[in-house]
Amino acid sequence: QTARTYLVFFDWNRSDLTARAREIISEAAGNSRRVQSTRIEVAGHADRSGTPQYNQRLSQRRADVVAAELVRQGVNRSDIGITAYGESRPLVATADGVREPQNRRVEIVLR
Repeated sequence: QTARTYLVFFDWNRSDLTARAREIISEAAGNSRRVQSTRIEVAGHADRSGTPQYNQRLSQRRADVVAAELVRQGVNRSDIGITAYGESRPLVATADGVREPQNRRVEIVLR
């Protein structure tokens, strides 16, 4: 079975969920029940506009807020693995200090 990935994007320097983000998380939560996924991976990311240390913490906050919303939507917390990658795994390669919306994300992967 192939993994299903959902992307939740964030505004610059923010870790709060938009209405669209909540819709995506709701879809992921619903599909996790339908496909009987055994593991849900939540991975937080940041762009390179802050220090690596700050971006690591920001990506953790983003991952935590997405995981909390998944739990609020009925997913068992024990089924969720959370990882924060900071600025180390960009979707779009940029120079240090660049604000890149595609890199400010959390990936939800149903396995």
